[in-house]
Amino acid sequence: MATNEITDPPGLADPEPSRGRGLLLLLLVANSAMMAVYMGVGSVLLPTQIAAIAGDDKVAVLGLIGGISAIFATAFNPIAGALSDRSGRRNPWVLGGALASLGGLALLGSVSTALLVGIGWCLVQATMNVYQAAVTAIVPDRVPAARRGTASALVGLGLPIGGTVGVLIASQTADHLRTGYLVFGGVIAGAALLLTTFCRDVPRSEPAPGTSAADAPAAPKGAQVKAFLSALGNHDFRWAFIGRALMVLGYFSVVGYQLYILDDHIALPEGLTPPAAMAMLTPVSMVAMAVSTVVGGLLSDRWNRRKVFVGVSAALAGLVMVVPVVSPTWTGMLVFSALNGLAFGCFMAVDTALVTLVLPRAEDAARDMGVLNIANAGPQIIAPFVASAVVTALGGYTPLFLVGGALSLIGALAILPIRSVR
Repeated sequence: MATNEITDPPGLADPEPSRGRGLLLLLLVANSAMMAVYMGVGSVLLPTQIAAIAGDDKVAVLGLIGGISAIFATAFNPIAGALSDRSGRRNPWVLGGALASLGGLALLGSVSTALLVGIGWCLVQATMNVYQAAVTAIVPDRVPAARRGTASALVGLGLPIGGTVGVLIASQTADHLRTGYLVFGGVIAGAALLLTTFCRDVPRSEPAPGTSAADAPAAPKGAQVKAFLSALGNHDFRWAFIGRALMVLGYFSVVGYQLYILDDHIALPEGLTPPAAMAMLTPVSMVAMAVSTVVGGLLSDRWNRRKVFVGVSAALAGLVMVVPVVSPTWTGMLVFSALNGLAFGCFMAVDTALVTLVLPRAEDAARDMGVLNIANAGPQIIAPFVASAVVTALGGYTPLFLVGGALSLIGALAILPIRSVR
């Protein structure tokens, strides 16, 4: 019978403290590299490339490419997670996904039409999500439940660290796109080599005597799909999924267009270009995110409470969206970036810990975390279309901030029905 609390998978002993710290450091590097690619490429290099190609149609083209590419992310993450579970290994998927991403980024830097940019970014999204699915599964594989808040917080520092480094690299290479894309390809490949070299794969289970995985009869396709999505039948997992999806949709509806917001909506100081402004705003947001990630994760472990941190941070993320509406200035954007970083960092750290505690079955951890990652990638399918439609139909970026804020507030309410986690 499925339970609401995940236990440590069979055959995976709790690592020694020193080994555990080494594992978390490697995971921090792996997640930082991943977020460097997502933030640096997705927030700066890709919008810059599209603006140069599409001109006045940049908002619509970015929305189309972002939406289609996110379909690939949504599909590949849980599929790769399920295959990783089935193989009992993580490292081949980490390394394979990273090296394939290097190839996709190299392609992206060599094309000059909107169609080929779209194809290249779809390839990068697909292969990066193979990498992400395997890396994400290592925490529920190897970290005891009682330490998941702290582990998720430390690993979650990958977003502020990687995001800051990624945007700084991208802002310095925005005038040399091919170089920028190759640098990011090298970053993700290097991180994968480091993780797979020093983090030895541990087989997740041994087959019964006289049998092997190949001996198991294949389930019908319909049953495979039902099993694949079975976690959504769990009450608490379903509400965690909904809350994450709404929060991510609200966040990326705004953040995905930040370069254009700085260009078309915010009154920047004289001489400050939008890429340079991004390079200044991102550290502000990411330092705040790092602080709230660590503090939120540690306090949620100490007090053994997850819901209050997740709900309050999601509500704060919704409320701060009014700052650039009231004050569409450089100062307003600095305040918004700091508060938004505080909210999103705490949410992602503690929500990740919360989700690992409502996974229905330990042996399906990567598959179910892949399903949860639909709540990360799926809203990114919708977000570019939503943002493009709001900006075009409602006349600018003010309505976009208000829509993003409303989505985050509703996401905060979705946490309340969760019963098995305090």
